[in-house]
Amino acid sequence: MKKNEKNHPDHGSHYEHTDPLKMDHSEHVWHAYHEAQVEEGSHAHSNPSQNHDHHAHSVHSGHEQDNHHHGNFKEIFLKSLPIGIIILLLSPMMEVKLPFQFTFLYSDILVAVLATILLAYGGKPFFQGAVAEFKQKAPGMMALVSLGISVSYFYSIYAVAAFYLSGEHIMNFFFEFASLLLIMLLGHWIEMKAVGEAGDAQKSLAELVPKDAHVVLEDDLIETRPVTELKVGDLVRVQAGENVPADGIIKRGASRINEALLTGESKPVEKGVGDKVIGGSTNGEGILYLEVQETGDQSFISQVQTLIGQAQNQPSRAENLAQKVAGWLFYIAIAAAIIAFGVWLYIADLQTAILFTVTTLVIACPHALGLAIPLVIARSTSLGASRGLLVKDREALELASKADVMILDKTGTLTTGEFKVLKMETLNGQHTEAEIAALMAGIEGGSSHPIAQSIVHYAEKQGIQSVRFDSIDVVPGAGVEGNANGRKYELISQKALEKELEVDVPKGATLSILVEDGKPIGTVALGDELKETSKNLIQALKHSDIQPIMATGDNETAAQGVAEQLGIEYRANQSPQDKYELVESLNNKGQTVIMVGDGVNDAPSLAMADVGIAVGAGTQVAIDSADVILTQSDPGDIESFIELANKTTSKMKQNLVWGAGYNFIAIPIAAGILASIGITLAPAAGAVLMSVSTLIVAINAMALKLKN
Repeated sequence: MKKNEKNHPDHGSHYEHTDPLKMDHSEHVWHAYHEAQVEEGSHAHSNPSQNHDHHAHSVHSGHEQDNHHHGNFKEIFLKSLPIGIIILLLSPMMEVKLPFQFTFLYSDILVAVLATILLAYGGKPFFQGAVAEFKQKAPGMMALVSLGISVSYFYSIYAVAAFYLSGEHIMNFFFEFASLLLIMLLGHWIEMKAVGEAGDAQKSLAELVPKDAHVVLEDDLIETRPVTELKVGDLVRVQAGENVPADGIIKRGASRINEALLTGESKPVEKGVGDKVIGGSTNGEGILYLEVQETGDQSFISQVQTLIGQAQNQPSRAENLAQKVAGWLFYIAIAAAIIAFGVWLYIADLQTAILFTVTTLVIACPHALGLAIPLVIARSTSLGASRGLLVKDREALELASKADVMILDKTGTLTTGEFKVLKMETLNGQHTEAEIAALMAGIEGGSSHPIAQSIVHYAEKQGIQSVRFDSIDVVPGAGVEGNANGRKYELISQKALEKELEVDVPKGATLSILVEDGKPIGTVALGDELKETSKNLIQALKHSDIQPIMATGDNETAAQGVAEQLGIEYRANQSPQDKYELVESLNNKGQTVIMVGDGVNDAPSLAMADVGIAVGAGTQVAIDSADVILTQSDPGDIESFIELANKTTSKMKQNLVWGAGYNFIAIPIAAGILASIGITLAPAAGAVLMSVSTLIVAINAMALKLKN
């Protein structure tokens, strides 16, 4: 099993939000460029804005745990830029003086001093990163950059010292040193900015929650308090147009609440007394009085932020592969540099050997490779979150893209989960269909049973006035009976009628019969209705070569009816254990399985599946059982997730091919293998080309989009 099982409610119970999400918030430490090491037992729950800050810093653990540990690359670049520009103006590029360059007496000493300052300040984050990489026994990009700038700097210092001590003229590499360092700092700034922009979903969520709340005191006076000081049980007032400060229940008032940025539902939702509201949603009209239920890290927004942060910081198989490739490149680069140094020292001279060695180390930096996966995942999780697709386990995206089977729960997933009138008809010419509906609604008006309420709602929707009954009694095992207008009426099952009626009953529907003075006069077929997007989802799955199987706890007749409408294979009378064993059996056959359910009674199978998708309102889903949370109960979102998974995987492969392929081709050229035909790469040119590859990878990741 890929996840630890927990105790779950029995099958058939309505899912409900019983305990807030409690998830360890792992601390991230520096680890070999983009790889995070999780330390157990660290709890860092805080308010939403604090959660955002934490995640924003830890998204890119390969560069810095936060701006205080390894510096803010933007600040370091901007402060290093003036020094670097002076060095570039005073230092010829490989002894070729460019039109904008000039020199004067002792200008080389000034350049050496400035280069020392630039190395100490601008090079510090790279040296710190290299030390951490070697401690983790995973040298990579930071180690390569440190080697490149160190070799060019110390050789150039040697060249200046040799000139003043012995008069020997040796070409220095201060221009290459400064250009490499500035380009690397700029590249890291751009990269960090791109990663930060890709993770803007957390920031947007944090901004939804107002800073202050209007708390109602016992004397009905209003006290304005910071949201961080709200407590469970506080009564708060929310004016029209204001954002809700915390998760709560409406005690007074009614309104239309806009939850689009939280659940993806574009239409405002009608809310009244007793209804739950989510912190961060917008009160459209009227004044609401809410009793606070969840605050801080227990709130829905905080849970969503935790999910996004966890997804962006959890290494996946593809990212681990990228780390392995980067490690191979490091050793290949070192070997190539040593060989290049030895060969060029033998066939040319020390300066030429140093030139090709430095170029090899510069061009081999696996910057683009290390960036390939994290940027795509950051973009993907952010894009998904904006659509109500919350990816808890980033590996789910990779696994979903190669899925063979999708098992879908019926009730609440493919169907609405609510009884609805599918068909109503009269059995004689003495009553109209409206009269039948009025009688049925009247006799069921006092019942809270779902079947009864569906008939009442049907009549109300049709604008039909219910008949007033003088008396109503329940008939155990049969239905209900009552008297109205001097006649006796019964609304009973076909079994209780004890005779067959020739009526057309929709597949899987439950038939109830209205009897007047012992004679059947009308029927109503009730059933669980398909959601509007269910058929489109099934078509999309088949088009993607994913076999859909419906697994439901409902009886054979009900299951068969839905399955025939959708044209899919099904399993009826399935207990949670049955669903679990179904997933297990498919896994044992080597098939990759996606399980879709409501997140509670399907929890064991959600946990067992390669990818578990919980469908339902965000605050009501047992999100610890699934890998992906769809905040709406819309099957169309499953189709969007499959699209997101396929496009994300495609982008990751593209970036890996570019990042790795570029380096494998560039390293031999940098080492001088084509020098005999006049093709070589200078260190500065190598740095420029490497940065271009980084930008291409970043642009490719940011180009990830969904159709709708």
